[in-house]
Amino acid sequence: MRRPLAAIALALLCALPLVPVQAQDHGGPEVAAIKEAVFNGPGLPVMGNERGDTVLVEFSDYNCGFCRKSAPEVAALLQADPGVRLVVHEIPIFGEGSRFAAEAALAAQAQGKYPEFHRALMAMRGKAEKASVLRVAREVGLDVVRLQRDMQAPEITQRIERSLELADEIGLVGTPSFIAGDRAVFGYLGKEDLAELVAEARGAR
Repeated sequence: MRRPLAAIALALLCALPLVPVQAQDHGGPEVAAIKEAVFNGPGLPVMGNERGDTVLVEFSDYNCGFCRKSAPEVAALLQADPGVRLVVHEIPIFGEGSRFAAEAALAAQAQGKYPEFHRALMAMRGKAEKASVLRVAREVGLDVVRLQRDMQAPEITQRIERSLELADEIGLVGTPSFIAGDRAVFGYLGKEDLAELVAEARGAR
């Protein structure tokens, strides 16, 4: 994100409507386009049920402690609720290591191993940086030479930049941020809180 993120490390739970912070500058079509990019942007990683009836979106960073803490809760939700389609936006806001990890994760899609790699990166000990990310890549069976080549693809950079732009446009204050329906929630969420967010979105349709 381009604006200062002073609140990012707070164990804070904020719920807000999913509308652009500059909503007064956007008409209906622009708002619809932003929502479409959040929920269905091209090339975004998908976990859970790709054809699920309810979409949960997560904006995350592999060096975010609360993202790592939330990861097993998200996994538990996906296991308990087969109707959830999880869409992940990689927004590396904790430095170069985070950027490398995000690029590697997105590149892993070409080898069909994004979910495994994503979970392994969230479960790793220590900081995500080049050496540790490549080690985890080998552990999950990725072709590391191919991975590093695929990381250089322009669409990887474009995808990350678009996710960062969307986080700014919506007014997200940090990671993790979860979105379902018309609600965006910042901070660590346990399985039951995630399930409640999903149920609200499912019931509002």
